[in-house]
Amino acid sequence: MKLGTLVVLTNTTPIEEKIQRVHDLGFEYCQISCWDMSLYTDEMAERILKALEQYHVKISTLWCGWSGKGIWNFYEGPLTLGLVPVASRWARMKDLMTGSDFGKKLGVTQIATHAGFLPEDPNSQTYKEVVCALREVANHCKENGQLFLFETGQETPTTLKRTIEDIGLDNLGINLDPANLILYGKANPIDALDTFGEYVRDVHAKDGNYPTNGHDLGEETPLGEGKVNFPAFVKKLKEVGYDGTLTIEREVSGEKQLTDILNAKALLEQHI
Repeated sequence: MKLGTLVVLTNTTPIEEKIQRVHDLGFEYCQISCWDMSLYTDEMAERILKALEQYHVKISTLWCGWSGKGIWNFYEGPLTLGLVPVASRWARMKDLMTGSDFGKKLGVTQIATHAGFLPEDPNSQTYKEVVCALREVANHCKENGQLFLFETGQETPTTLKRTIEDIGLDNLGINLDPANLILYGKANPIDALDTFGEYVRDVHAKDGNYPTNGHDLGEETPLGEGKVNFPAFVKKLKEVGYDGTLTIEREVSGEKQLTDILNAKALLEQHI
């Protein structure tokens, strides 16, 4: 396995500085995340490619956001996240396909996103519609020579695997975020690998605790201080044949983020 870290593409801090930081922290890989579709330009692609070459960094996956309001909790989340909400579905499908096209310019072969709170009931009309929408996005990625990855968390492992099976394309995979499975209270990430391990193509190295009420997600923690159990998690990844990237993600800012990323890197290096 290889180590990487997350880079968020914005119009504030130059992307060159962020990719240089990946190199300076001792990583060879990064996952680029973007929530601002106006940045999907030829000029930006050229800047990224030049910086990757200069600092000897590779992109494992392009993580594509989508437009519109998103509220990350158990009440408003199902109404606002991913491709599940009907009112924003088509616009977000186009956002993801635009991201796929941008990824093609970067030579990226994996596109990931949060699909939303996928319905547990496969007989519901919403589930059937979301499967059709995801199939269209995934097929667009396939035409661009890319895998389409579901980031875990907002659905149970069984529902995610069923969705992949029902879409029925051969370019589908999972961006496994073990902390998200815990933060959303959906599964133990180690056990989840028994259900969908063969589909894992990228992994977020992130930690956290289970929810303590029925409204809010659990709390993210520095890696090693939550419920993931990374020694056992890495061992299980090896058992299911995963040999890709562990992308360290820490959703805080400033010096705390830098310290936690470096501590996570040191901890993971002991186990991979």
